[in-house]
Amino acid sequence: MLDLLGLDSRTEAVYRAMLAHPHDGVEELVSRLGMPGKEIRKALDRLSEIALVRVSTEDPTQLHAVSPHLGMEILLARQQAELAAQQQRVEASRAVAARLISEFADQKADVPEAGVQYLRGLESIRDYLTALNHQVQQEFLTFAPGGPQTEANMRASRPLNQRLLERGVQMRTIYLDSIRRDPATVAHAEWLMENGGQVRMVPSLPNRMIIYDRQVAIIAADGNDTSVGAAVLSAPGLIAALCALFESTWQSAEPLGTPARREQHALSRQQTEVLHLLAEGHTDDAIARKLGVSTRTARRIANTLMAHLNARSRFQAGVRAVRYGHLLATPD
Repeated sequence: MLDLLGLDSRTEAVYRAMLAHPHDGVEELVSRLGMPGKEIRKALDRLSEIALVRVSTEDPTQLHAVSPHLGMEILLARQQAELAAQQQRVEASRAVAARLISEFADQKADVPEAGVQYLRGLESIRDYLTALNHQVQQEFLTFAPGGPQTEANMRASRPLNQRLLERGVQMRTIYLDSIRRDPATVAHAEWLMENGGQVRMVPSLPNRMIIYDRQVAIIAADGNDTSVGAAVLSAPGLIAALCALFESTWQSAEPLGTPARREQHALSRQQTEVLHLLAEGHTDDAIARKLGVSTRTARRIANTLMAHLNARSRFQAGVRAVRYGHLLATPD
C-alpha cells in the first residue's frame, strides 16, 4: 500500500511489524515475518535512511519506529520535494531545448515534411489566422490563457470569429477564471455566446492554442510573450494529442456565468490550482502568469493558503494539503 509513497512491500512489512511490536529486535522480526535476516537488515537500513526508524532514546540498543502520523508526513514531504526537483529539471530541460531551437531557427524555420511550420512575429500570426479563417469548415477550438484579453486582440479577433459563427462553425473557447474580474473580456465572451459560440473557464491553461477542424493547430512559441511567434502543427499524431488535451480540459471547465461554488471550508478551484503549482515548485511570477493575475495577487493567494493550512512554509503547505485531501499524494 505504501509503495505509492516510496516504500517497497518488504520495507513496509518491517515498519508495520515494528509499530505493532515495538520491542521486537532483528531475531524477533525474522521469526514474525518469515524473512531472512539479511532482508530485515536491508529494510531497517532503508527505514533509517528515510527517518522512519531511529535509535531509541530509552535504550540505545533498540530501534524505535516513528509514529504513523509523523512517518506519513515524512514520506509525503519527501515526495513533495521530489516533485519540486523534477519540475526544476523539466524547466531546465525546456530552457536547453528552447536555446537549441533558437540557435538553428534561422537555418531551418519551416519543416513541412514533419508537420511543423514556424511563424515569426505577431503580424505573421495574424496574417496566417486570417488566411486559415477562410478554410475552416466545422470546428474552431481555443485555449485563451493570460487572463483578461487586450483590446487589440479582441478587436482583431471579432470580425474573424463573426464570419466563422455565421458560417455555422462550432466555436469553443476556454478562458481563465480570472477574466471574471475584467468587464471588457467578459463582454467579449458573452458576445461569442450570444452569436453561437461556447465559452468555459478553468483556473489555469498550459499555453495559447487554436485548433482548426482537428487538422491544424497553432501554439504560441513563448507562453509568456505570444508576439514572439507560433508553431503551426499538422502531423495527425500531434493533432490527436492536442485535441485530447482540449477535450479533457473542456470537461473539467465551468461555463461562463456559473458562479464559483464551493462547500463551506473547502478551497476554490483557483486556490486548489495554486496549491498544485506551489507543490510543483513554481514561483509567484510563474503562478501569476498561469492564472492570468498580477504577481501581487498570486502572492496574496499563496499567503492566504498558508494561513488556511496553518503552514510556516510553502513546502509544509503542500504536505498539509495532501494530508487534508486538497491534493492527491501522487501526480496525476
